[in-house]
Amino acid sequence: MKKLKLLLLTSALAFALAGCGQKGGDSAGAAGTADAKSEGVMTYEEYMAAALDSEVVVETYVQAKQSWWENQATVYTQDQDGAYFAYNMACSEEDYAKLTPGTKIKITGYKGEWSGEVEIMDGSFEILEGNYIAQAQDVTSLLGTEDLIKHQNQFVSFKGMTVEAAGQDESGNDVAFLYGWDGSGQEGDDLYFNVSLNGETYTFTVESYLCDSSTEVYKAVKALNIGDKIDMEGFLYWYEGVNPHITSVMATK
Repeated sequence: MKKLKLLLLTSALAFALAGCGQKGGDSAGAAGTADAKSEGVMTYEEYMAAALDSEVVVETYVQAKQSWWENQATVYTQDQDGAYFAYNMACSEEDYAKLTPGTKIKITGYKGEWSGEVEIMDGSFEILEGNYIAQAQDVTSLLGTEDLIKHQNQFVSFKGMTVEAAGQDESGNDVAFLYGWDGSGQEGDDLYFNVSLNGETYTFTVESYLCDSSTEVYKAVKALNIGDKIDMEGFLYWYEGVNPHITSVMATK
């Protein structure tokens, strides 16, 4: 469920396959090795250990842009050690255009938490030299475990999952997705769909600010049938539990 604030929809890049952000498997920079941090900049471990509401300073790389509105930007970022969701950073429209996938930035803000989602709030940023795009990490085996949250906000993949009924239509027939978490939405709103693995069912989301109705992933989820076997990529967002923001859906090979 998205925060109750209007945001201007802006989508990042379209996938050649069914997606809307960076494509898994592409990487640049010193993948697999930790960045040397500038003076006064936290490591990911230090950031995670910091108290809520405390000031944090991190160096990280843009992975996807969710939205820009009234000189504020919301961005998914990640370095070689972990991920940081930056919510409502101060950002001009001109600077927002510069935040292409892979761009290195230094963020100063405050560590916050909203319904389980840890994020950097009320921040500002500066652009630095450097480039890195994270590969999607397969976390399928971590679903239902306490270790999954350690990968919060990272670009991840889920493989070999089965589409389950998300709810029912007006005629009482099971359907594979809903517009909005309760089905009360319409075309252009978030899509909610259920997938299962080993007898457990999870709710995943196509976040419409990140991937709008023109994107391939939005269309792909609308075309799902109950029982389909699918692979997915997206960002490991959290809302009262795991609630990935999916950017790519494809049939299991």
